[in-house]
Amino acid sequence: MFSFFKKKKIVSHLRLTGVIGNVGKFKQGIEYSSQEEIIKKAFSVKKAEAVAISINSPGGSPVQSHLIYKFIREQSKKNKKKVIVFAEDVAASGGYLIACAGDEIYANASSIIGSIGVIYSSFGFKDLIQKIGVQRRVYTAGKNKSTLDPFLDEKEEDIQRLKNIQLELHQEFINVVEESRSTKLKKIDVELFSGEFWSGKTSLKLGLIDGIGNAEQILREKFGEDVEIKKFEKSKGWLAKKLSSSEDHADKLISVLEERSIWQKYGF
Repeated sequence: MFSFFKKKKIVSHLRLTGVIGNVGKFKQGIEYSSQEEIIKKAFSVKKAEAVAISINSPGGSPVQSHLIYKFIREQSKKNKKKVIVFAEDVAASGGYLIACAGDEIYANASSIIGSIGVIYSSFGFKDLIQKIGVQRRVYTAGKNKSTLDPFLDEKEEDIQRLKNIQLELHQEFINVVEESRSTKLKKIDVELFSGEFWSGKTSLKLGLIDGIGNAEQILREKFGEDVEIKKFEKSKGWLAKKLSSSEDHADKLISVLEERSIWQKYGF
């Protein structure tokens, strides 16, 4: 007996946008605690063929990136659903780490992909405070408590200690990429883990992504023109909106500058 009503295929689709971590007074960035529930909901759609994730992030906290990456993989395994990731403007640093949770990764030809590295940046104000006659008074218990104090001279031992930590974090990042991309990474004369970033077009050649295309296009190609894309978006609660509107202007400016400084590294 033939059915005249062909059931549409369903795909859950969620978006992760912004700097990863606690950015600003009211945590405007991507954090595990604020994304856990929406990720669960996307995977809980029993009839969904797969879960699509669009990501637009220049990175941020390595811890939050790992937590979200691992949670997506756990949900994928638990619910037996394939994960397809779509990079938008940027999937760099922690943004690319999260993208590695996908069984497949797609991007626009002009997307910025990669930046597989770890960075720490700061300023030194020692000469400035001396010039304006400010005395720095610091009292610690523990000789290394004031490591890399911006108002004191740098110490070689402090720098080396920081670099050792960065090397550990970098290796963790490399492990995620190698495990996720496995044999897909191309062995060509390019150092993939130097912290460099590339266009989507070049990333495809390097094996960092699987194809070029946007979410709507790729999902229709894979699941049919009549695929039902069930979108999941984290809504901003009434209290958060109210608090955000009353936020101090200085705090808002600092938040914006903090976020923009991360985006601008990739030309955005």
